[in-house]
Amino acid sequence: MANLKASKKDAISSERRRKYNVSYRSMTKTFIKKVYFFIKEGNKKKALKAFSLMQPVLDRNVSKGIIHINKASRYKSKLMRCIKKLS
Repeated sequence: MANLKASKKDAISSERRRKYNVSYRSMTKTFIKKVYFFIKEGNKKKALKAFSLMQPVLDRNVSKGIIHINKASRYKSKLMRCIKKLS
């Protein structure tokens, strides 16, 4: 446990940031799971709609520094490849 007053404050603020980041990462994963669900279902139209809703959320989290830009790009390209495979 922190001894100095500034260290205690820092521990509190980093815990607050961690909770915030965890909730946004969880939301991102939920959007990604929705796209995978429609891909597995074989519904290209709904998969594209879910992808278009997921993309700005992913980009927003990148700009806030919650996830890395390469990870977001990897998600987008992988999902787009899966959607294009659908007929």
